[in-house]
Amino acid sequence: MNKAKSWFKNRVCILATMHKKEKVMASLLEDKIQMKVIVPDNFNTDQFGTFTREIKRLGNQTEAARFKAQKALEITGETLAITSEGSFFPHPSIPFVSCNRELVLLLDTVNEIEIIATELSFDTNHSHTSIQTVEEALSFAKKVGFPDHGLVVMSRADPEKSEKIFKGITNKKELIDTVKITLNSSPENKAHIETDMRAMYNPTRMKVIAKTTETLINKILTTCPNCDVPGFDIVDTKPGLPCQMCHFPTTLIKSEVYQCQKCHHQEIRDYPNDLKYADPMYCNYCNP
Repeated sequence: MNKAKSWFKNRVCILATMHKKEKVMASLLEDKIQMKVIVPDNFNTDQFGTFTREIKRLGNQTEAARFKAQKALEITGETLAITSEGSFFPHPSIPFVSCNRELVLLLDTVNEIEIIATELSFDTNHSHTSIQTVEEALSFAKKVGFPDHGLVVMSRADPEKSEKIFKGITNKKELIDTVKITLNSSPENKAHIETDMRAMYNPTRMKVIAKTTETLINKILTTCPNCDVPGFDIVDTKPGLPCQMCHFPTTLIKSEVYQCQKCHHQEIRDYPNDLKYADPMYCNYCNP
């Protein structure tokens, strides 16, 4: 047995979600880590922030996930929790392309460790627009994968100025009726429509959550070579990967620094992904 599994085997793990994330997370955690995953009843994760923005996220992405895990342990009396938190934002280099950054966090209060995994994906239907007709709403819906993916309709993009927010729309009649109601109640005859990014209404996001959970599992199973604590992970990177043509150091990563969060043992591992040389296009000497 992997040494990390002995830390978690048969322990109750609270999965802090109200959006059905257990559908893609629970079996992975139970099969590969052998913990017993339980979703608490009536656990309201909306208190930590909503995608529709009427409740602002509590802290940054990591802090919000940590707050959820801590609250779940507080109300259940357990000692092990896993939670996830998603963010959507424009790609830093391609502003018109949306990205999905998922974060999954494990909190173990018995052993006083926290392990975090993240994934950045361009595979997302995250989108929104202003509409004035039912036809425009249906056109938008078709582009974002409706009805498999749910929609949100509100009178204005700013939820604080919207009289009502309609969430979880998953069939055509409901969409048409909701758009008509919203347009008729709007003085400007406009409505705001967007993708519902809650996991249970967004199978594309669910896939990214599953992938992030697998990344977390791999981190859990990576133990410190000095003290066997799970979560021996990268804390820093060092540039300097040599150019394949002239061997001049480039800005690409040459080494990764791993560190244990318990004993602080460190290891420097060269050439991530077995890449020992950089393409000359990244070299300031060969390609100034």
